[in-house]
Amino acid sequence: MEQDMKYIYQVYQDGSFSAAAEHLYMSQPALSIAVKRVEEAIGAEIFDRSRRPVALTEAGQAYIDTLHYIRYLEEDLAHRIEDLRGLQTGTLRLGGTHFLNCYILAPILAEFSKQYPGIRLELFEDSALKLQGYLQRRDLDLTLSCAPEIVEQFEHKPAFYDHVLLAVHRDLPMSPELDAFALSADDIMKRRHLEEDCPRVDLTHFQDMEFILLRQGNNLYDRGRKMFREAGFDPKIKMTISQMVTSYRLADNALGAVFISDRLVRSKRSHLRFFKINSEYADRLFYFLLPKRDYTPFAVRRFMDFAAVNIPNPGFRLELEDA
Repeated sequence: MEQDMKYIYQVYQDGSFSAAAEHLYMSQPALSIAVKRVEEAIGAEIFDRSRRPVALTEAGQAYIDTLHYIRYLEEDLAHRIEDLRGLQTGTLRLGGTHFLNCYILAPILAEFSKQYPGIRLELFEDSALKLQGYLQRRDLDLTLSCAPEIVEQFEHKPAFYDHVLLAVHRDLPMSPELDAFALSADDIMKRRHLEEDCPRVDLTHFQDMEFILLRQGNNLYDRGRKMFREAGFDPKIKMTISQMVTSYRLADNALGAVFISDRLVRSKRSHLRFFKINSEYADRLFYFLLPKRDYTPFAVRRFMDFAAVNIPNPGFRLELEDA
């Protein structure tokens, strides 16, 4: 992008002329003059300077949207040239939540990097909602989601299954009839919960229990609410937090019942009992999401193929053609 465009984009990112000038290693007056020059050329103000942080005007939003498109075209051309030269190189900008990065992507990225050392990896971590925004702006090449309303907005390809379990500390009071449904950490690691004859339990049996729920904007928040509606009761909420991994640790210290992914269970040493929930919302299929564009770079295509083969999916077969 041309220099003035880069100046304007930096102000947009920082929401401040002073912060942008600092990042650009230039004086604030010089930056203001450069931005004003562009505004005079297009005949409209790009920033509303009366607000803090500075905000885009309607013309400014159109200008930034165009910058995103220009950057996309520049990157697309670079990817095409790289791939035409037959080089197994490039950059993969991959985004995930804390759970996805730690428990799903970390080992896959390590092996992928060994096989394709020429591909530079950039891993971003944020909430699912923010990652969706990054992908829309093409700041990411790839992220993951299991929310149908998000998946349908992007190009997508199946990645892996996981299964939502209810985890309850063994010292919390429960009805003795639930003993027949309880699974140990060892059972989960042996995939006992994926067997056809493994019994599912209705959530109604836990309506007197306190729950630790993830905050709104997390897929497990949405699924949990749907499961409570199915069961016909409002949960007693002990606390709400941001990360599923943290909720898992809190549950292991008897602070409340939690919904977790079966892929979190990695150790037999656990104070928790696990329950397979009788709900269609307990089974999740995650998809790789790509921004809509004309060309998918080699690095992105190769990683999706690699991951689809190397992420374990016990009991399930992924359809690897485009969804």
